[in-house]
Amino acid sequence: MAQSGKGKLNYRCPMCFMRDLDIDMFYDKEKKEYYCLRCQFTGSEEDVLAGNERVRLKYGAMMKRFTKFDFD
Repeated sequence: MAQSGKGKLNYRCPMCFMRDLDIDMFYDKEKKEYYCLRCQFTGSEEDVLAGNERVRLKYGAMMKRFTKFDFD
């Protein structure tokens, strides 16, 4: 999903991203937290970054090429 404008970097919702949905989060200045309109995830910037790090485990071997398939 493309970013709209040249402002601060948009964060992906970690809960939606775990389900392979690319949903941008919105920022509430009054509460100083990010929220998702699709799944109702809310959290601070640290919570969002930590959740996105957990998602990286899913794609850990994405750029690794497997050439040997011996399962013995």
